[in-house]
Amino acid sequence: MTLALFTLVEREIVRFLRQRSRVVGALAQPVVFWVLLGTGLSPSFRPPGSPPGMGYMQFFFPGVLALVLLFTAIFATITVVEDRRGGFLQGVLAAPIGRSTIVLGQSLGATALAVIQGAIFLMLAPLAGIALSPGRVCATVGAMGLVGFALANLGLMIAWRAESTQGFHAVMNLMLLPLWFLSGAFFPPEGVARPLAWLMALDPLTYGLVLLRSALWLGEPGAGPAAGAPWAFALSTVFALSTLAGAIFVARRSTGG
Repeated sequence: MTLALFTLVEREIVRFLRQRSRVVGALAQPVVFWVLLGTGLSPSFRPPGSPPGMGYMQFFFPGVLALVLLFTAIFATITVVEDRRGGFLQGVLAAPIGRSTIVLGQSLGATALAVIQGAIFLMLAPLAGIALSPGRVCATVGAMGLVGFALANLGLMIAWRAESTQGFHAVMNLMLLPLWFLSGAFFPPEGVARPLAWLMALDPLTYGLVLLRSALWLGEPGAGPAAGAPWAFALSTVFALSTLAGAIFVARRSTGG
């Protein structure tokens, strides 16, 4: 089981690194998004309830970090659809390993990719005025791992049932942007209309973003939502375990062909 799990994780990473267009696109798109929107809105927008001295570039940085995790983790799971069409998935299903092991290997591989991409983008934090320390980096990487794992399993729930890459993209595009916009990445929940505030509270990525912000401002009193970090960690863990259980359930009910 351990060897099969490691092999599946390694395969996801190696295949991703061999596709240079995916590597460049996954890194360049969030940077462009952050620079264009961040610099454009920075002069005229100050996040309500933010600590003194926090500009929009700082506020927006964790949101773009969440976007990196979201796109990398979920779109890495499209390999399930490609493996089914190429015949590889049928061979894996015929092997003497359980589907829970297969799903876990796929999700850990997608999570590793998301964390690697997120760690690279994290190195740009000083440009946003966010000081990095070993403690903050370790805490942020840990938060990225939990959030990325939950999102990867969410992608697997769709990928195991998708019949084509076009269908997968259609469903994911319908889910991804609302999931990200309602997380508080682009604008804070303070002051929004009550129906929108309820939607933001129901969005599981909202609590992952609180976790990321808490880690980025670790040890700086009043500069981050540290008070909500334990609650956000608990809800993010529930989200991750729920999506893992859902992905395993869908995989067990799916066929290889």
